[in-house]
Amino acid sequence: MITFIGAGPGDPELLTIKGKKAIDSADVIIYAGSLVNPAVLGGAKKGSRIYNSAEMDLDEVIEVIKDAEAKGLSTARVHTGDPSIYGAIREQIDILDRLGIEIEVIPGVSSAFAAAAALKKEYTLPDISQTVIFTRMEGRTPMPPGEKLSDLAKHHSTMVIFLSVGFLEEMSRQLIEGGYSSETPVAVVYKASWPEQKIVTGTLNDIAQKVKDAGIKKTALTVVGDFLGDGYGLSKLYDKSFTTEYRKGKEE
Repeated sequence: MITFIGAGPGDPELLTIKGKKAIDSADVIIYAGSLVNPAVLGGAKKGSRIYNSAEMDLDEVIEVIKDAEAKGLSTARVHTGDPSIYGAIREQIDILDRLGIEIEVIPGVSSAFAAAAALKKEYTLPDISQTVIFTRMEGRTPMPPGEKLSDLAKHHSTMVIFLSVGFLEEMSRQLIEGGYSSETPVAVVYKASWPEQKIVTGTLNDIAQKVKDAGIKKTALTVVGDFLGDGYGLSKLYDKSFTTEYRKGKEE
């Protein structure tokens, strides 16, 4: 069997218990070496075969898995963050399914949530935003119709933008074009949860230059929205005057 594992954002302690057990017991490990912290593999058993998929194409990855299956070996396919977000696992799963190879997927902590934790912020705030959009800048892989940043910006929701730190000037231009104010707060989190984590904050007007000055060129996440500000409404969840299934509201 092959197990797809979300390795989390970088800190080995943010790997799930189930994910760690799968990695540590695997006979064959294929990990996304361009992003996954090698420390996540620190508990791999002696004699396990370890492959860095950053140096492999899809056919080569599948061949390693097929060989392991033929020999009755277990395989851990280790992706960064949670594999359901920009993990490119669907194309692997569909091939393996056609080959009759059993598959399991273990979720992981996305860098989107590690970034929010590093910022000590909440993406969804009453009166500010109750919607979070995960997206990226258009690059060599085009965006589907209606999903360019300028289209998505019309919602004025919280935006978590992957794979785009090298295009911040164009990102800011598109977001402003779509309706965000140039003073909308922005944060860029480099290697969230890693020892070398770095945070740069600013606005759509100045974030590109600030990030350039910080020397950040890749492995960073950009978050945009007024959730980064200080104004918001209080939740009803803990409002003493609000009645819930578990407690009766108190009259003022």
